[in-house]
Amino acid sequence: MVFYFKARPEVGDYTIFMGLDKYENEELIKYGFPEDIWFHVDKMSSAHVYVRLHKCQTIDDISEGLLEDCAQLVKANSIQGNKVNNVDVVYTPWSNLKKTPSMDVGQVGFHNSKMVRTVRVEKRINEIVNRLNKTKVERKPDLKAYTNIVIWITKMKIHLISLAETT
Repeated sequence: MVFYFKARPEVGDYTIFMGLDKYENEELIKYGFPEDIWFHVDKMSSAHVYVRLHKCQTIDDISEGLLEDCAQLVKANSIQGNKVNNVDVVYTPWSNLKKTPSMDVGQVGFHNSKMVRTVRVEKRINEIVNRLNKTKVERKPDLKAYTNIVIWITKMKIHLISLAETT
């Protein structure tokens, strides 16, 4: 089960999502997209929260409002992090997540620690968390099939562009 949330309207049309548990997180890690940015409470157990950016956007394009939505959601979904103030939330592109066979289920590392950013969340803002929870939708997507379809569509676009260039 994957939970989907809508970011605040003024930041644009962005979908924020997180897995039900550590097993679902494994699937999200395995079948992510280059546009996905991963969020986690630093040094504490927490949900894995993602936001899917628009094509051609990077981590530098995340607005303060979108960043705050993601950081508040991940803090609210950390048993320990939700109880304390001043927690750090780390975030990085999905492509920077590193998974090795020796890691526990749901555990990740990073290929390049310089690509990891940190934002301090001083306290839980219920107004933000409640707004996000009102948009919450549960789905059971076939992540592998969806990823394969997107890859196929991308390859077809590249093929069509190359055909157009040769004519």
